[in-house]
Amino acid sequence: MKAMWKGAVIAQSDRTVELEGNQYFPPDSVRQEYLKASSTTSDCPWKGTANYYTISVEGEENGDAAWYYATPKEAAAEIKGHVAFWRGVEVVKD
Repeated sequence: MKAMWKGAVIAQSDRTVELEGNQYFPPDSVRQEYLKASSTTSDCPWKGTANYYTISVEGEENGDAAWYYATPKEAAAEIKGHVAFWRGVEVVKD
């Protein structure tokens, strides 16, 4: 799987975890140079608290377009630290 925005490959892996229709990329498959920590959080009753990243490519930003669960609840333990994308980030089979 590959996650792209504005022509940049943000993440690429054959070890993603699909959950609720989203592909969660392992931390080591995500190019951190494109991510900026955000103060945004959201809560899921069964996964826990999500933290967000803003994606930045060549000066253009896509606010809170990536999220992850640093300390998910037990039911979502398999996605701990994995990153998922939305808001125009294209996730396709590689």
